[in-house]
Amino acid sequence: MIDNATKEKERAVLIGIITQEQSEEKSREYLDELAFLTETAGAIPIKRFTQKLTQPNPKTFIGAGKVNEIADYIKENNIDLVVFDDELSPSQVRNVERILDTKILDRTNLILDIFAGRAQTSHARTQVELAQYQYLLPRLTNMWTHLSKQKGGIGMKGPGETEIETDRRIIRDKIALLKTKLKQIDKQMATQRKNRGQMVRVALVGYTNVGKSTLMNLLSKSEVFAENKLFATLDTTVRKVVIENLPFLLTDTVGFIRKLPTQLVESFKSTLDEVREADILVHVVDISHPNFEEQIESVNQTITEIDDTEKSVLMVFNKIDAYTHVKKDPDDLGPKLKEHFTLEDWKRTWMSKMGNHCVFISAGKKQNIDELKSKMYDVISDMHKKRYPYNNFLY
Repeated sequence: MIDNATKEKERAVLIGIITQEQSEEKSREYLDELAFLTETAGAIPIKRFTQKLTQPNPKTFIGAGKVNEIADYIKENNIDLVVFDDELSPSQVRNVERILDTKILDRTNLILDIFAGRAQTSHARTQVELAQYQYLLPRLTNMWTHLSKQKGGIGMKGPGETEIETDRRIIRDKIALLKTKLKQIDKQMATQRKNRGQMVRVALVGYTNVGKSTLMNLLSKSEVFAENKLFATLDTTVRKVVIENLPFLLTDTVGFIRKLPTQLVESFKSTLDEVREADILVHVVDISHPNFEEQIESVNQTITEIDDTEKSVLMVFNKIDAYTHVKKDPDDLGPKLKEHFTLEDWKRTWMSKMGNHCVFISAGKKQNIDELKSKMYDVISDMHKKRYPYNNFLY
């Protein structure tokens, strides 16, 4: 693997489409996120291309004229990488690559590459490797000849080292072995969860890069890796935390994202089990993000898909110090400067109508953390009384 720090960063163009299901505004939002993903992977987004389509072209995803337009731009601007915002079929990758004569990635492949670069533990690496093989299996035709033309960089952190692994049987055997290994790890982690004793379990959930790890560090006084990049944390971290006289287990989970690859959802089952088995969810939201409402919806949808049980949820609106987006809704903040926002201003917004299960903080600036702890104490103590009615000596 070539270290991005030792070579010039790859120059990328991003491609998205506008359809009846995906408006121009939505397409722009998705491309904003794709640009952040591309930067996280180590490349520089140079230009974006979009096209209005009734449906994607089955051969090249976008129209032939748009493909030729992009091909001319690539030649004139020394572009190394083309990233599509949707998953491409093997034939689409092959056809587009032949025309553009450069490296082609789709959103799924890009996310898998970021995961591969950030997986630290054996558990995380095994999960990512399984997801990569599941992605590669239907794309084996010409895939390795495609890869052999490349000189490393983004999308090249693939599992396997020799071309003999192009054989479908070997790939399937690899997948079977990795699934077996993950089952063993899942059993070990399930045993660990059972051995944690009679403490309420609280899981930090939220969109990627909303500040979960920073909040984890603040509450648990631990050193969980936190960075302003997508998927900074892949490995689940569990810490015992005590607020006043109340101990509980706090879990930091991998961040969610729109269009999360199905391969990752399957391979990260044990990580998602932490969400399933939690008694309380602390849903962290980046209030400074212009599309935070859609991020909330995306996280809620993902949680519903992996766990249909009712749980207590505490909404934590983070990064209030970074809020700059002005809304016109009369029920919202209005045209004020961000330095004039007070906690009382935030409490007059529609978010505060969620009731007592809502708090506004800045984990980075340590603002309003006492109120957060107070609300967490109330929710956790209520859960503890219900779950362990004969063990309430704490109260």
